[in-house]
Amino acid sequence: MSSKKNNKFTFIDLFAGIGGFHLAFHQHGAECVFVSEWDEPARKTYEYNFKKISPDVFKTGNFVGDITKVDPKKIPDFDVICGGFPCQPFSQAGFKKGFEDKRGNLFFHIADIIRKKKPKAFFLENVRHLLNHDDGKTFETIKKIIEDDLGYSFHYRIVKGTDFNVPQHRPRLFMVGFRNKKIPFKFPEPVKLTKTMSDIFGAPCEKKVGYTLRVGGRGSSITDRRNWDSYKVNGKVTRLGIKEGKKMMGLPANYVFPVSDAQAMKQMGNAVVVPAIAAVAAEILKTLEQHYAD
Repeated sequence: MSSKKNNKFTFIDLFAGIGGFHLAFHQHGAECVFVSEWDEPARKTYEYNFKKISPDVFKTGNFVGDITKVDPKKIPDFDVICGGFPCQPFSQAGFKKGFEDKRGNLFFHIADIIRKKKPKAFFLENVRHLLNHDDGKTFETIKKIIEDDLGYSFHYRIVKGTDFNVPQHRPRLFMVGFRNKKIPFKFPEPVKLTKTMSDIFGAPCEKKVGYTLRVGGRGSSITDRRNWDSYKVNGKVTRLGIKEGKKMMGLPANYVFPVSDAQAMKQMGNAVVVPAIAAVAAEILKTLEQHYAD
């Protein structure tokens, strides 16, 4: 049974956060058929912004919470599985327990869905430290499961926001693969960075490339080494707000946070840089178009 609807490729959005993958794939003509996000404030933001874009997901009960409680067979057919699976087990900020942390085990639920649904492709994202976690054993385990157990190809690259004209480094590990291992795939080449933090603030800023948005620690002094949200703008110390945060994540101007400012900043700290995801999404969809043209 084809999972192409109205000649569009379809995708599912796991560990969806505020929908960076959804925005990226939708921008390139793909259709979302299933979403999983357990965090209630993030669900509120997600539903507010995507109910008009993808109404069927919400009407059909395919906007779910805990993915571990979902039978993969009940997920609608789809072409691409997307997910920035929880990174705390692998990040510098976390305890780096990896697979020993139950959040790290969520990767195995992704593998189970791929095994049972057999999508044409996958696009997964995590912190760059996953590559070297436990002397590279964690990454090798993931790679082996995908290549040997599931039979998919496996391509990976560290991608930064600055690679796609967003003035925030935010290096992340992108992993892409196809059910047909013979399908060639190349990650898109970085573009020239023309935007700076002066563009983000709309006024002269001393820093050209911004700090990576984080989940906690807001409001540290500009001289504090933990500072990530204070900048010198027009010679004055200025705190990064939601408007500037949205620009740094590549979110559209009409994207709305129906939550508190603190919650909104936290959600952006957990999000993906949309232009970086969109560039890779476009390449995946172009590749599928070439090899699965109806």
